[in-house]
Formats: sequence, structure tokens, C-alpha cells
Amino acid sequence: MALKIYLLRHGETEYSQRGAYCGALDAGLTDAGHQMAQAFAAAYRSVPWTAVYASPMNRAVATAKPLCDAVGLPMQIRDGLREIAYGAWEDREQDFVRQHYAQDYTRWQTDPAWNAPTGGETAVQIAARALPVITEIESRHQEGNVLVVSHKATIRIILCSLLGIDVGRYRDRINALAASVSIVKFGVYGPMLETLGDRSYMPEHLRNRSGT
Repeated sequence: MALKIYLLRHGETEYSQRGAYCGALDAGLTDAGHQMAQAFAAAYRSVPWTAVYASPMNRAVATAKPLCDAVGLPMQIRDGLREIAYGAWEDREQDFVRQHYAQDYTRWQTDPAWNAPTGGETAVQIAARALPVITEIESRHQEGNVLVVSHKATIRIILCSLLGIDVGRYRDRINALAASVSIVKFGVYGPMLETLGDRSYMPEHLRNRSGT
């Protein structure tokens, strides 16, 4: 049996609903976000889980908790799984950032690998803290199913790194809607993407929410 890592983005927050930047802000889930977490637990509780890892941020912990409670596994918190820090852009919407931080915004749009939001983190910095968590999981769990609950940018950067995609293209190549799950299988020839951004497990009224 091979190792499979399930990368689950946290459920909906106020910020994901209105499309505002929320990285270091410790936002909670909306009512719909909690429903998404419960729906994931209900759909995936029968999977024989080996371990659960999560970002320390409230929205990730709250998303992981229903599954942990359902299967009786402890939640292992890893700081490397936290979301990108948006610096001065936190709590701001795109139009505001484009107007007030035009130069930095253009640089970030062009190549977020090496250009950060004003006072925030680059994709390279995120990869440098998130990938060691994946390496730790690979070394501790040679086989089985491991859940990793993290965030939109962090998950996309992890996936790009595992699949050999330039992390500077993470915003152009991969999406990760709220509470979507992507599955990577680690085999003889390295990581293989089996599922990308799936939300079919949740009720239609939740899938129809924007999920930004």
C-alpha cells in the first residue's frame, strides 16, 4: 500500500466569501464553512486514516476537527502549513490593493515566486516551510492515508512543488476552492496527482457557494 496525502483546504470564511486577502489573519469559519467541514467528515470517515496534520490557524483547525472527532485521531499541528502572509494587504480587497500598492501588486502578479505582497511572503518562502512538513509525513508514514488541512496558496504551492510545476505559476495553474480536497499518491516514480480540487462530497447548496 502506498502513501496517499489528502490536501484539504479549510472551509469557507468571511474573507473567502468576499474575496479579501486573509493570510496571517486568524479568521474563523462561517456557518457554511462549518457545514463543509462536517460534510467532509461524513464523507471521508470510512477512509482508514493514518494521521491528520493541520495548520495552526483557527480556520484549518476547525475544518480538521470533525474528521478527527469522527475517527479518533489526534490533530498534529505544523506551523509550516499556515497560509501566506499578505502583509499590508491583509483584510483588503483586490481593487484596493491594485490602486494603493500598484507596483508591488504588478510584480506579485507577474512572478509571486520571488515577489511578495507588500510586507508579506513569496511562494519560495512558503515552499521552504511547507515542503519539510510533506517530507516529514513521507518519512513517518511510508504507507496509508494522511490528511493535511491547510490553505489556498499553501496547498497550491505544495502541489506545484510535488508535480514539478514552477511555484511562480501557482496562481495560474492550480485552483483550490474552499473545502476542496486534492489527493497525491506517492509511488515508485514519485508523487502522482489522483484528484484535484474535488468538492463533489458536499451538498449542492454548499458547492454552489463561490468557494474563492
